[in-house]
Amino acid sequence: MPPPRRLLIANRGEIAVRIIRACRDLGVSPVAVYAPIDAGAPHVRFADEALALPGDAPAESYLNGPRLVDLARRSGATAVHPGYGFLAENPAFAAMCADAGLAFVGPPSDVLERCGDKAAARGAAQAAGVPVLHGTHPVDDDGAGRAAAAVRFPLLIKAVGGGGGKGIHLVRTPEELPAALRLARGEAQAAFGDPRVYLERWLERPRHVEVQILADGRGQVIHLGERVCSVQRRHQKLIEEAPAPGISESLRARLVESAVRVARALGYRNAGTMEFLVEGDEFFFIEVNARIQVEHPVTEVVTGMDLVAAQLLIAGGEPLPVRQEDVAWTGCAIECRISAEDPHNGFLPSLGQIDAAVEPAGAGIRTDSGVWPGQTVSRHFDPLLSKVVAAGATREAAIARMRRALSEYAISGVDTTIPFHLWAIEQPAFVSGLYDVRFAEGWGHGPVTIEAERLAALAAAVWFHRRATTPSLPTDGASPRWTAEAREESLR
Repeated sequence: MPPPRRLLIANRGEIAVRIIRACRDLGVSPVAVYAPIDAGAPHVRFADEALALPGDAPAESYLNGPRLVDLARRSGATAVHPGYGFLAENPAFAAMCADAGLAFVGPPSDVLERCGDKAAARGAAQAAGVPVLHGTHPVDDDGAGRAAAAVRFPLLIKAVGGGGGKGIHLVRTPEELPAALRLARGEAQAAFGDPRVYLERWLERPRHVEVQILADGRGQVIHLGERVCSVQRRHQKLIEEAPAPGISESLRARLVESAVRVARALGYRNAGTMEFLVEGDEFFFIEVNARIQVEHPVTEVVTGMDLVAAQLLIAGGEPLPVRQEDVAWTGCAIECRISAEDPHNGFLPSLGQIDAAVEPAGAGIRTDSGVWPGQTVSRHFDPLLSKVVAAGATREAAIARMRRALSEYAISGVDTTIPFHLWAIEQPAFVSGLYDVRFAEGWGHGPVTIEAERLAALAAAVWFHRRATTPSLPTDGASPRWTAEAREESLR
C-alpha cells in the first residue's frame, strides 16, 4: 500500500513543519490545523490547506480529539499524524481515528495502552529478559510505606501514565513520602487523567540512553542505534546526541538487542524509543516513548534515514523500508533544544512576542524550526521553539559546528536557552562525553563569552537589515499571501 494521499497534522510548531516536509517528499498532501494564536505560523503557510481550531487553550485546540477527527474527515484526509506531545500517545485518540476510518501515524491504540502503562511496560521488559530497576506495582497510601521500605530510600515516585518528565518525584526519607505521594497523584491526575503511581529505585548519577526502533507490525523490528540524552533539567531533555559517547561496543550491542526484544514483547508498530538508564556496564529499561521523538533528527543525520517518511509508509501498510543489515551509521550529530525560557532565572518560561529571529545554517547544520517574527509565546503551549542539529565526521567536529551555530542564532523579544547551550558544550564533562543526568546542575558557574553575545547581536542586526531591504514576492488575486511566502521559502 502507498503512504496516505492526504494527511492531517494534529500538531503545531517545528514538528508540524517537519511532517509537512516529509509529506512533500512522498507526494502526500499536508493539511494543517491551527489555534488562533498560531494563525501566522510556518506550518499554516506551508500546508496545502489550513483549518482553524476553536480556541487557544489546548483543550479547545490540539487536545480537542473529536474536532481534529472531524476536520480530518471534512478535509478529505485519509490519515492523521499526531507529532509528539498533545494526543500523540493517547490511546482513545488513536481509537477515535481508527473508528473514523483514518490511519493513525503511530502505534495502534492497544499498543499505546500497553506502553503508556509504565508498570505494564516494565513487566513486559522483565518477561523478555531485559533488566529493570527494582520497583513496585501501582501503590495505594496504605501499602506505600511497606513498598518503599522494600525498594529502599532514596527512591522515585513515578506516574503510571507518565511521560515528558511529569509526575516524577525524588523521595529521600520516609518522612517525605506521604506529601510526595499526594503531590505525585495530583500531578498524574491533572496531566494524564490517571492518579496511579509506582515506586522505583533511584540511581544517583546514571546516564540516560535511548534506542530508536522501527517496527512494521508484520514482525519486522529494527533498531537505528542509540542516543544519549543525559543533559536534562527536571527530567526534561535539553541536549541529545548520537551515537552515545563513552559506551563500549559490548554494552551498545546489549542495549540495542534488549530494545528490540522489548518492542517485540509489546507488539510494537511504527517509530518509537526504548529508554534505559546506564550505570557503569549495567543498564535498566525504564519506559517506552511511543511516538516520534523531539530528538529524532540526530538519528536521521547519522543514518541518512527519514524517520517521519518511514512512519508514513508504515502507516500506509508498507513493510519496513530497510533491513537491519542495511542500516549504517556515519559520524556524530548533536541536538540543542532552543526554548523560550530564561536560563538565568530558573528556566522560567519567557512569554511575549518574538520580534526577529536569525537561524543558523551552513555546512553540517540543520535547524528544525517553527519560529516566525510576530509569534506570541503563550502559556498555553510548550516553550520549545526550534532544534539546532550539528553534524561532523567526529564528535569534536560536531561540537565545533554547534558552537558556531549557537553563536549565529539570535532571537529577540523573548529570552531563550541559547546561553545555557553555549555554556554546556564548553564544559569539560560534556567535551569528554562522560556526563550524566546531573550535568545541568552545574549551570550558572560560568558566563557566556562576550564574543558569542557579540555575534548574536550582529546576526540580529543583519536580519533586520534584510527584512527592511528585501521586497516581497508579488502575488495575484487568486494567491493568498501565505501561499506566496511558502513559495519564497521553497526557493531558499
